[in-house]
Amino acid sequence: MSSMYPRTKELSRTRKSLSDSPPSSPSPTAKNFRHDRASRLDSGGGDSKAEPLGRTSSYTRRETRLAALNKQEDDTSPRDYKKMYEDALAENDKLKSRLDDSKHELTKIRSQLDKVNQEKQALEKRVTDMEEELKVLTELKSDNQRLKDENGALIRVISKLSK
Repeated sequence: MSSMYPRTKELSRTRKSLSDSPPSSPSPTAKNFRHDRASRLDSGGGDSKAEPLGRTSSYTRRETRLAALNKQEDDTSPRDYKKMYEDALAENDKLKSRLDDSKHELTKIRSQLDKVNQEKQALEKRVTDMEEELKVLTELKSDNQRLKDENGALIRVISKLSK
């Protein structure tokens, strides 16, 4: 039983160091320890007497699963990161292109808006000028009517005087 304590301390230290390190990059000693441990458990080495059979098989399954996951992460993670990076760059380029298009469209629309505003101001000025002219015309018509009335009155006076 005293032979189990050093192994247990070593195992707990290794587990602690494994939990401290990121799962995608285990240290070489941790990989070796897992490999040694898995091979001992698979071969039915000395550790099988210290632990019940159910725990050994669950550890073996767990270690196998972790090794497969780590191998899969090692195989795919650089490609995935590279692909993700390339995808992000492509998406950024698309978004930049859309942003540039939107900026050009916004500039065009602002230009059109400025033209419309200038036309509106010109039309408003023209309307104001026409209203002023209309006022002048109305005054001229009233003056013309007044002069016609005066003219008619003068003609009547002259006509009475000439009789």
